[in-house]
Amino acid sequence: MMNTIKEQINQGTKGKVAYSSVYERDGRVPVMTAIPFGLQHVLAMFVANITPIIIVAGVSGLSSEQSAMLIQCAMMIAGLGTLVQLYPVWKVGSKMPIVMGISFTFVSVFCTIGTKYGYNAIIGAVIVGGVLEGLLGLFAKYWRKIITPIVAASVVTAIGFSLLNVGATSFGGGNGSADFGSASNLLLGSVTLITCLGFNALAPKHYKQLSVLVGLVVGYIVAIFMGKVDFSGMSQTSIIALPQFLPFKPEFHLNAIISTFLIFLVSATETIGDTSALAKSGLNREATEKEIAGSIACDGFVSSISGLFGCMPITSFSQNVGLVAMTKVVNRFTLLMGAIIMILAGLFPTLGAILATLPEPVLGGCTLIMFGSIVVSGLQMIADCGYNQRNMIIVALSLSIGIGFTQVPEIFSIFPDVVRSIFAENCVAVVFLTSIILSLVLPKRMEEQ
Repeated sequence: MMNTIKEQINQGTKGKVAYSSVYERDGRVPVMTAIPFGLQHVLAMFVANITPIIIVAGVSGLSSEQSAMLIQCAMMIAGLGTLVQLYPVWKVGSKMPIVMGISFTFVSVFCTIGTKYGYNAIIGAVIVGGVLEGLLGLFAKYWRKIITPIVAASVVTAIGFSLLNVGATSFGGGNGSADFGSASNLLLGSVTLITCLGFNALAPKHYKQLSVLVGLVVGYIVAIFMGKVDFSGMSQTSIIALPQFLPFKPEFHLNAIISTFLIFLVSATETIGDTSALAKSGLNREATEKEIAGSIACDGFVSSISGLFGCMPITSFSQNVGLVAMTKVVNRFTLLMGAIIMILAGLFPTLGAILATLPEPVLGGCTLIMFGSIVVSGLQMIADCGYNQRNMIIVALSLSIGIGFTQVPEIFSIFPDVVRSIFAENCVAVVFLTSIILSLVLPKRMEEQ
């Protein structure tokens, strides 16, 4: 992998190989041409990459210094994951122009685990679950057809609904906030939300993806003038530092591992969808079994590495797949520049320390749009599957059982503690299991029968 990268950099810099095209996966592109395209991908995913860390760290009771360290690590891990996807190590990686980042899919279950056991239990579950997903990825051709598109659509929709409460809580000031729901918090969240909407509506098309970033910047500036930003934690921050290895001692709780592994299967489903969509929209062909297996393996094994550095799992980023579909820039070397930028950003703790001071209402103003977009994405996936009788039963029953039963957790009281801890407050896991069972049991052609 490293020899291939060095060869492309040397050829791009010295001009020994003629410029081919940014529209070819393996075309030779000069470094100065590749950097802007790579930077564009970083800007498209930057906010979404750090937001899950900020949310889970807040719920788990971590300090601002610890949150800053994790944000720094998040950039480093995202760059590493993207690098492995572009230039595989053995069978790990797809050789596709896929950008990786910290996954939103795990936020709901990690908020539950973090509240119950603490952040150390999250890390233990990430390490184990990532290895299991990586191994499953290597044998994806034997099982991936079990997770049908309608199952994936149901789960993505459930993830969106499960996160709406998290966004609303941040909008009001965050868990445990002494002034939760105060006028100042609601004003700050509203300013951020209106800024995001205004920029998205008025900005040129190619800048619309930066609406969340603009909303965060404006909301943060307003928060400073309102006296809601605490800079006291930045005094001990060094300018340059490497991420710490095992900053949190992993704790292994069986129910936390099982519930996290179920979400890893959901993440694998999303990665399958992103890889297939990218091959279709960017390369005008179907994704191969080797590419899908390598993509899932990268998703899992790099997530375990992320856990060793105290960070959350990574996954493929759909917004970057959309960016490729829009621009048709599929060149791996251009995305390599983006991966390098992310790794370099991970060397500067000051960036993480600044972002860790982000007030909860500012975060809530942005995440309301992001979480709502996940719901809409799930509904679009359902529409793509088709509104036939079988699909409607799978979606309707899995969502009603998953969301309905977990709002009344006492309904699980007759089950063992392990089952209750996994499913009683985790609607995504219930939806995932229910939709798979229905997909396997219901006849393929219900209308004809």
